[in-house]
Amino acid sequence: MSKTQLSHVRGASEPALIEKTIGTALEEAVAKWGDRLALISAHQSIRLTYKELLQRTDDLAAGLLKLGLGRGDRIGIWSPNGAEWTLTQFAAARIGAILVTINPAYRLSEVDYTLRKVSVKVLVAAERFKTSDYVGMIEELAPQISSSKPGALVCPKLPALKTVVVIGPSARPGWLTFESVAHKADEASRRDVVKIARALDRNDAINIQFTSGTTGSPKGATLSHRNILNNGFFVGRSIGLEAGDRLCIPVPLYHCFGMVMGNLGCLTHGATMVYPAPVFDPESVLKTVAAEKCTGLYGVPTMFIAVLGHPDFAKYDVSSLRTGCMAGSPCPVEVMKQVIAKLHMRDVTIAYGMTETSPVSFQSSGSDPLERRVSTIGRVQPHLEVKIVDEHGNTVPRKTPGELCTRGYSVMIGYWDDPERTREAVDSEGWMHTGDLGTIDEEGYGNIVGRIKDMVIRGGENLYPREIEEFLYTHPKVADVQVVGLPDRKYGEELCAWIRLAPGETADEADIRAFCAGRIAHNKVPRYIRFVNEFPMTVTGKVQKFLIRQQMMEELGLVVEKTA
Repeated sequence: MSKTQLSHVRGASEPALIEKTIGTALEEAVAKWGDRLALISAHQSIRLTYKELLQRTDDLAAGLLKLGLGRGDRIGIWSPNGAEWTLTQFAAARIGAILVTINPAYRLSEVDYTLRKVSVKVLVAAERFKTSDYVGMIEELAPQISSSKPGALVCPKLPALKTVVVIGPSARPGWLTFESVAHKADEASRRDVVKIARALDRNDAINIQFTSGTTGSPKGATLSHRNILNNGFFVGRSIGLEAGDRLCIPVPLYHCFGMVMGNLGCLTHGATMVYPAPVFDPESVLKTVAAEKCTGLYGVPTMFIAVLGHPDFAKYDVSSLRTGCMAGSPCPVEVMKQVIAKLHMRDVTIAYGMTETSPVSFQSSGSDPLERRVSTIGRVQPHLEVKIVDEHGNTVPRKTPGELCTRGYSVMIGYWDDPERTREAVDSEGWMHTGDLGTIDEEGYGNIVGRIKDMVIRGGENLYPREIEEFLYTHPKVADVQVVGLPDRKYGEELCAWIRLAPGETADEADIRAFCAGRIAHNKVPRYIRFVNEFPMTVTGKVQKFLIRQQMMEELGLVVEKTA
């Protein structure tokens, strides 16, 4: 079999990769688009031009230098979306500090693990949001804060942590306010920022992102300037992002979708980053898109489903939208069609990737035929290569499912201080093993058929929940659906579908089974069907299928059969 028939594809070699640091890219953005709006934080009523963004960034960076933060030191950011988050991101990049992005949903044990794992020296935290008292949690971990001089914390439990900074107007004992850090800057430290920025290397580590960690401890994927600056650029290029565009970013900034595809995508194309709210809220998205005439919108499928299904959807003029990206989890074909029809996003794309690959490796483009854009994850991005392998590591023929592996500029430096798990994920030839089951067709378009761990083996046959979900999405009453495998004595595993109905609709199990009859193979018809109002979700909008499986096993009294 010739190589052209195997599931191994390479992306284009042009345009050339950006061989600069993020700080240099910001300077160049100011030179090109200085007076254009760089940032709109709608919920904070903050608007900054590129020139103002660089000035505010360098003031903060200079203040951080005065506090002793230097190249390679770790600075944590623990906050929902807002202007301060982005200023911290760019300030860290200007002085070569490594930004540690902390999930706003984390609780005490999780933030404790994160701070200690990567030895965070400076922590920038929101005061509180909803039920999360960030300051209270940090003071519980480090009770010495209240009796310490700001910037001189000594805490035996967190020995690396020296400075805590609170976002908000209220000063607290031992804490610096966010605004006060920039006030520490002077002319000498501002000159130092510029000097340091120009001496940094594009291959330096600049960001640590912790993976979800559904099993075992979360892993700190360590990414370089080159990794994420280029990925943001190529994602923006695929959606046709241009200078003057306004990109609505309701996805979390702590995740690659927000800070890389969103912020760095805008930076490299001269577009405006627009934050509608601290966390995703469908009405805030509609209101901000209408008020700011946003031309692009990002989101995971569940976000688009919520926006389209909002009861006041028709009240808002979203006709300014043209493009955007849906990523983070597989996108239902029917949802994609609605996004194009009802949100006017004719150039919307699908992207696929993972944190460890900065994140995107596959993406559709506006030039792809509509059928390809709504039913695939597109083709491999420039300067990357992808292959599909079987359990023995052999590359499989086109259209054959197997594990998707990625190689190229986007692959992470490694997991922070974890060489063993790095070796498990990235092989000796530089291939990142994703754990995702995918296919590549004759024209190079990819598709994700599920996670290796999500694949259901029923009676010796491989069943892919993704395929069954896509079918059930075509039911006119179904708004969202998730399919998992449950243990079964006779068949090994059986399928279970959790279904969320569209507003005002009613249905029962018999309706769903009748819809399936004669249209999909009998072994693909879920044995268990439940109607629910919501799914267990991560803060990034990903459905936690393991929790669905766990809940159903408890409800049904099922146990996993142990083999000898």
